[in-house]
Amino acid sequence: MEQQLLNLLMYTIPALVTGAIAYMFFREHTDNENNRRNFLITKDLQKEAFPIRLQAYERITLFLERISPSKLLVRVNPTSSNKDDYEALLIANIEQEFDHNLSQQIYISDECWNIINGAKNATIQLIRKANMSEKTDSANKLREVILTELMEKQPPSNTALAYVKQEVSKMW
Repeated sequence: MEQQLLNLLMYTIPALVTGAIAYMFFREHTDNENNRRNFLITKDLQKEAFPIRLQAYERITLFLERISPSKLLVRVNPTSSNKDDYEALLIANIEQEFDHNLSQQIYISDECWNIINGAKNATIQLIRKANMSEKTDSANKLREVILTELMEKQPPSNTALAYVKQEVSKMW
């Protein structure tokens, strides 16, 4: 009986060890295959998504250029001499541009989107602050006050644009 038990162990133990080693090799092989497939899928997705992301950054760059106060004031002329109407027109134009590019946030980082949103809000604040100035009494004077303030400091859109350029350079 002991002999039979010993014979049984002599056959069973090597079979169990061989089975365990085979299981480990097969598991390792399937894990590697899954990782390889995931890598290839990710690589293909990135190849397809890269042009779309780049286009999103291009559109955001265009948005920032369009809301730059110096370019905005040239493009959007006052419809009357009322400074409040002109302020509302400028802000509406900025909001319209922003709404038009709202979907681009999907393709850019959250930090970049927050900076862009901050640049938009800072530009609106700059316009409102200039309108509340004592020097401002007409739409043309509002334009003058905004441009004068921009001579002293950079527009918020330039800061955001620098960040966008930095983020795009990381994509290469």
